[in-house]
Amino acid sequence: TFDGKNYFRHQDAGLKIPTWYGVELKAGIENNGGALLQSEKTAGESSYMGISIPLARNLLIDKRRAMLQQSKIFLQQTAAERENMINNILYEAGQAYWNWVRDYQSNEIMKEILVINRQRFELVKIGFRQGDRPAIDTIEALAQCQYFEGKQTETEVQLQQAKIELSGYLWLEENGFYNLADNTIPGKTATETVIAKEEMPSLNDLISKSMLNHPLLRSYNFKQSALLVDKKLKFQSLLPIVNFQANLLDKGYTFFKNVESGYVRNNNKFGIDIGIPLRLREGRSAYRSARLKIEETGLQIALKKREIENKIRYYFVELTGLQKQYEIAEAAYRNYEALRRAENTRFQAGESSLFLVNNRENKAVEARLKVADLRAKFYQKKIALSWAAGNLL
Repeated sequence: TFDGKNYFRHQDAGLKIPTWYGVELKAGIENNGGALLQSEKTAGESSYMGISIPLARNLLIDKRRAMLQQSKIFLQQTAAERENMINNILYEAGQAYWNWVRDYQSNEIMKEILVINRQRFELVKIGFRQGDRPAIDTIEALAQCQYFEGKQTETEVQLQQAKIELSGYLWLEENGFYNLADNTIPGKTATETVIAKEEMPSLNDLISKSMLNHPLLRSYNFKQSALLVDKKLKFQSLLPIVNFQANLLDKGYTFFKNVESGYVRNNNKFGIDIGIPLRLREGRSAYRSARLKIEETGLQIALKKREIENKIRYYFVELTGLQKQYEIAEAAYRNYEALRRAENTRFQAGESSLFLVNNRENKAVEARLKVADLRAKFYQKKIALSWAAGNLL
């Protein structure tokens, strides 16, 4: 309205319904009027319903469909990333568990050997009072006893620290914290399983399955799939815009109220929208950027595959070596223990010195601790091998 004169009035309300295949359905109503209404506008009330079909750009994919496809891919990628996080957490929890088992066994060994040395110290003191042992033997026995007291205190501290670390992975219902009880001990499976009989996995099977199912690789594959969708979308900007429009028209707000012969022929609006960018600079740069991102992700996937394969081979070799080391260490411990018992028998018979007994005992204790440490390391590396293959879930 200008200077009191109503030049024109346009009222247009409509609804567009996009479909998965790029075709757009639409319907609406119009109410136009005014003294200087444009000649192509229909005066008064009218309604329309029609269709819009892309014939070039956005025919196969458009921004809406690309976002839907990528959203589905991102859901799968998020699930793979979640599995990878769980795989990492289970690895850390497994390492903490076997640290606790090792420290528990080490502490039990120190407790046991400390009891033996305290009893020996008392026997040596009795022997000294009776004149059977020299005074130096009491000092020797006391020093050995004090040495193991210090070691037992050290293993007790390590056990408590390992217990605290392991408790960090233990939860109650409703996200409640759980602290490992002091009277909790490892099961017999953890301390008595014969490692020599442990079945070793197939290296080739681990590698081949990890290349297909490792959650980290699947996450990267989903990322690449999303980039491929983006590349298809960017390619559309290189195509010309050719949209076919078709509308059926009707007077008033009721469609097909008075349908008669020739209705479609006499009440329609058809058209084609055409647009062609001259240089396509923006489209070409966007398409090239999308292609480079895909190549970059492909290189990242190749690198991750190599890293995963190397980790699997590394832990497999280490696990095989630990199995052999454990067998040797266990045999060595049996020999050291036999020497310790024989030397202790000679000492009780007065044919050996306390120094030799302590020396044999120290070797036997070291060998026993080594066995416990190798057992824990073996199962830690077994968990690490499964973690590297991505199948701890």
